[in-house]
Amino acid sequence: MRSIWNGAISFGLVSIPIKLVNATENHSISFRQIHLADGGRIRYRKVCELDEEEVSGGEIGKAYEDADGTMIPITDEDLAQLPLPTAKTIEIVAFVPADRIDPLQMDAAYYLSANGVPAAKPYTLLREALKRSNRVAVAKYALRGRERLGMLRVVDDVIAMHGLLWPDEIRAPQDAAPEGDITVRDAELDLADALMDTLGEVDMDSLHDDYREAVEELVAAKAAGETVLPAEPEDTGDGKVIDLIAALENSVRAARKSRNVEGAGDGGMADVHPIKKTSSKTSGKTAQTTEAEQTTKAEQTTGTEKKTTHRTPTGKTVTRSGSSTAKKSAPKSTGAKKSTSTAKKSAGSRTTAKKSTTKTATKTATKKRTSSSSGGTTAKKTAPSRKRTSA
Repeated sequence: MRSIWNGAISFGLVSIPIKLVNATENHSISFRQIHLADGGRIRYRKVCELDEEEVSGGEIGKAYEDADGTMIPITDEDLAQLPLPTAKTIEIVAFVPADRIDPLQMDAAYYLSANGVPAAKPYTLLREALKRSNRVAVAKYALRGRERLGMLRVVDDVIAMHGLLWPDEIRAPQDAAPEGDITVRDAELDLADALMDTLGEVDMDSLHDDYREAVEELVAAKAAGETVLPAEPEDTGDGKVIDLIAALENSVRAARKSRNVEGAGDGGMADVHPIKKTSSKTSGKTAQTTEAEQTTKAEQTTGTEKKTTHRTPTGKTVTRSGSSTAKKSAPKSTGAKKSTSTAKKSAGSRTTAKKSTTKTATKTATKKRTSSSSGGTTAKKTAPSRKRTSA
């Protein structure tokens, strides 16, 4: 690349010889003015207003026009004698964070190339210092007859310089903002966020000038004698937005279609609807209900898996599973209580039967003893009477 300026970077007492190279180039297609009648080229000629004669470049100089129209000649020698310390020097005046530089100040960009072998070491030192500090250098330099402001930063392994406008050259944004108090709804912001997410990021290297390519195709077609059909005009809506929500929804659909984003289910485009606050509440309730149902099912499953073994009052061993089974078995335990009380009653009747049997046996024994005792007495009484009879 051809250098446009040679000088040095002044880094304190360190001087770094450099070459200034344009970092950008213009690819715009330029046109010439022609005479429509015969196609002849229209040229501009430099003519003196006083004698109306054409003059050459060597006869042209500089002048400053005063307020009253007076021309004050200024020669290159006059400008060279000015005390301009940055005439051949990029003088670094400060190091600041990159976010301190307003992008509105950005102007032309240049690459700074080390000029010669001795410049390699100090050039590398400044480059690495900028990298490690995460800052940029603010500098002054002179180019094309005037002093300018610049910003030095590192791009890959090269120091780049951006020309900056002076702070007083930036206009204040007066009357640029919309007038009145304008309110933006949450639904509109949600759709704007959806549109930004759909557009997503882009590889900057993939961007190109579509208009320039179309102009090149047009020129090639005309040069080949082909007929160029007019392109179908796009519906821009004349800048009038009647329904902002509908416009945002259509924008999201168009962005998804252009990026081949398939919708859910059948592979078609998914409809975009404004987000309502009630939907989040309803979904929250549904989620809570689902969680409650899952918890209930889990409890029932856990209760079914648990088994409990115990003995009933009647002495039987019963194994129960699950909380619901235990609840259903509760009435059976009541029946067991009834059978227990019945058994107690049967046991009582048996006791009563034993008592009555004992009483009967006692009475019978008493009678036998009484009858036996009375029989002995009769026998005793009969014996003497027999004795008396025999005598």
